[in-house]
Amino acid sequence: MPTDSSQPASASPGRKPVISRDNVIAAALKLLGPQRSVSSLSLREVAREAGIAPNSFYRQFRDMDELAVALIDRAGSSLREIIGEARQRARTNRSVVRGSVEAFMRQLGSDDQLLHILLREGTVGSDAFKEAVDRQLNFFEEELKLDLIRLAAANKSGLYEPALTAKAITRLVFAMGASAMNLPPEKLPELSEQMIVMVRMILTGTRALAHNPAELEADLVPVNTTAAEP
Repeated sequence: MPTDSSQPASASPGRKPVISRDNVIAAALKLLGPQRSVSSLSLREVAREAGIAPNSFYRQFRDMDELAVALIDRAGSSLREIIGEARQRARTNRSVVRGSVEAFMRQLGSDDQLLHILLREGTVGSDAFKEAVDRQLNFFEEELKLDLIRLAAANKSGLYEPALTAKAITRLVFAMGASAMNLPPEKLPELSEQMIVMVRMILTGTRALAHNPAELEADLVPVNTTAAEP
């Protein structure tokens, strides 16, 4: 008997007829792991995980680079929300530092794939990925700068070059986070304490420079320990 051509063709078994960008992103996240970067994913395996034909991928993303950038942007947005909430809960300079670093390290220790993407792609990804990571770090720096200005005004502590201070802290934390991804979980608390001390050292320095900018030009002068001749 002839087929009724007025009936819509059914989708291939196992494949979804309609899919969103979020579905594709979720499929890519399932394929990622501690030793797997976004740049190693292929379009076909992402499409297979999402349950779509490879050609359907292009309805949502121009190419795999665009998908990777979307993942990086989502990672940055997610982490900024978590860190921002930690800073909002904090009420003192000390608790802002500890609360923010501990929130960051909790996400790192929880095998948060989005955070791993943000940390990994800034060092091993393509130029497009690195630019996307750098853009997210700039967002972090801008938000941190505003918080540092607010805290310095509330504490009357002074602040030297707020934007540069925020950049120093952000880049330090992310660089150490990237190196910590492969550490065993029991090592993370020690690293967290080291990061807290380093951030406080930066804050101590920026407060000192705010009151005496000339210190920036001072060099460490070696002390002559040779005994004086009689």
